[in-house]
Amino acid sequence: MAIGVFDSGVGGLTVHHRLVERFPTADFIYLADQTNAPYGGRPGEEIVALTRAGCEQLFAAGCDLVVLACNTAAAVALRRLQQTWLPGYRRELGRSVNVLGIIVPTIEAATGLPWEHEAERRGDKVEKLDVLGVFCTPATAASRVYEIEIDKRRQDVAVFSEPCPDLARMIETGVGAVELAIDVEKHVRALATRIGRAPDRAILGCTHYEIVADMFRAALPAGTPLIHQPDATADALARYLERHPEFDPGRGGVRRFLTTGRPGAQHSLVETFWGAPLTFEAA
Repeated sequence: MAIGVFDSGVGGLTVHHRLVERFPTADFIYLADQTNAPYGGRPGEEIVALTRAGCEQLFAAGCDLVVLACNTAAAVALRRLQQTWLPGYRRELGRSVNVLGIIVPTIEAATGLPWEHEAERRGDKVEKLDVLGVFCTPATAASRVYEIEIDKRRQDVAVFSEPCPDLARMIETGVGAVELAIDVEKHVRALATRIGRAPDRAILGCTHYEIVADMFRAALPAGTPLIHQPDATADALARYLERHPEFDPGRGGVRRFLTTGRPGAQHSLVETFWGAPLTFEAA
């Protein structure tokens, strides 16, 4: 089998890059749904349908395990797909397949606790709050997944999400560095104004934003820790494969890059991040 990595566009390459480093002999197929990118402003049912279609394409291409390297897809669609679609689809295929997301590993990294942990609600006064900022798409912010799931586990962490409606699209289309930095700074200021101060830590809650992580570091107070989703996802996938030996990631080092959009070379911002020219095939 191969491991599939799915995103609405190029943002998931940040996760894919880390997975390739962590599992150098594994086979990977990356699918970017660039025809429909970005997902962040789309209705929920549309996000579910597009995510399901992307997973089906990757399963048809030979993947048995798909990682949703898209916060919007993971926040809005993953639970629905796992509960209402995958059981019947497995029977139809006649083999074990699964879809994983990046939000669970991110929340584990942010809380320092396993997903299964839920805090005892004792109502004690919290002496000092750890203020966590989440920069994300409007759909992820509307889902409140980070606020809800972190609050279940840590009463001493206050989460504030800042939706960035245009940033993923700007990164996807290769907008210049100056314009990108201005948009990042605008959202960092907006979040600090809403909180009343800068966050103690921050999650880049859209995988596109990892491509401009240096701009977030420059806009936030010096030394503000960033929780990196690619690292958290790679760690979680390693643990998952240990627990589930039925999923063999392959040993041929295959690397395929597919897109529903225009095949060919990606723009310079992506090439700079990836460290080499990158060409997508038609999906």
